[in-house]
Amino acid sequence: MTTGGFTSEQLELEERVMVLPHFDLKDAVTIGEIAVGIARRESLAVSLEVRLGEWTVFHTALPGAKPEQPSWIARKARVVRATGHSTMLERVKAEEAEINWYETNGLPEETHAIHGGGLPLNVVGEGLQGILLISGLPQVEDHLFGIRVITEFLARVGENE
Repeated sequence: MTTGGFTSEQLELEERVMVLPHFDLKDAVTIGEIAVGIARRESLAVSLEVRLGEWTVFHTALPGAKPEQPSWIARKARVVRATGHSTMLERVKAEEAEINWYETNGLPEETHAIHGGGLPLNVVGEGLQGILLISGLPQVEDHLFGIRVITEFLARVGENE
């Protein structure tokens, strides 16, 4: 298994807890800036993207990033859009059920990727409003990086409200 020992129960709980009080253009840019700050401090060769609905409002590639990373980001985004869940949750659920996710969902692997690094940005009472996407680290690290970014954003929002 390449999923870091996560269980679907853990990842589902994570999604229920990591809900934003609001999400707009300013929030999307702030989340992107938080991600860049962490990645720069740790010299991570990643590409990062934040989407507000279908709109890509923040995208950057840091030193060492690879040209194929935007393709991975697009494939991960399609999974989150299709399911409303993180790419890591979808992968873990498929492994737990011992199914081929792509066949079961009728979605091609060429356009969809159940590899960690695609995280839903859900808003209280509104559901999926955006997506945080990371590419460039091993998938478990991509996912955990995203969790760190959302956690920092929630901490900042809590301090300001």
